[in-house]
Amino acid sequence: MNMPMKSHYSDAPKAQPQARHTLSVLVDNEPGVLARIAGLFSGRGYNIESLTVSETEHEKHVSRITIVTTGTGQVIDQIKAQLDRLVPVHRVVDLTIQGEAIERELALVKVVGTGESRVEAMRLAGAFGARTLDATLTSFVFEVTGTTDEIERFLRVMSVVGLVEVSRTGIAAMARGAEAL
Repeated sequence: MNMPMKSHYSDAPKAQPQARHTLSVLVDNEPGVLARIAGLFSGRGYNIESLTVSETEHEKHVSRITIVTTGTGQVIDQIKAQLDRLVPVHRVVDLTIQGEAIERELALVKVVGTGESRVEAMRLAGAFGARTLDATLTSFVFEVTGTTDEIERFLRVMSVVGLVEVSRTGIAAMARGAEAL
């Protein structure tokens, strides 16, 4: 009786899926900290998709860094462990595994057009809840705030009516509920 041959590939570990993670990192507010964190990512070939930094509201010597990156579970665990080992880092929290976090991004969007495209730009901006920050006879600058997907949708519709420039803040994020970072 012939036994079927066992494939070498059947025992191979399955590739872990990549997922987007939002990390919130509390650090000392001092020169060089951001460069050290960026160096950690670039030195290991990790990509930063979004990065925001600001002082926390409670302590002036502490800043919150919000980093959005993509990787397998193993890669994200490595990133968190390596961040935790940096001296100026106080705490690293993966908001993605804590549950649904509140994430928002702001974009300034310049649209150029006249006539019907101008009217359409105003109508679309209103539909997205965008504020008009500047208006001339041939252009608008809109401010839109929302999730990354909402910002992307706004940019797609504005590209049809005359989008010429975009400046985005990156993601600000916070866990839901009463617990603080």
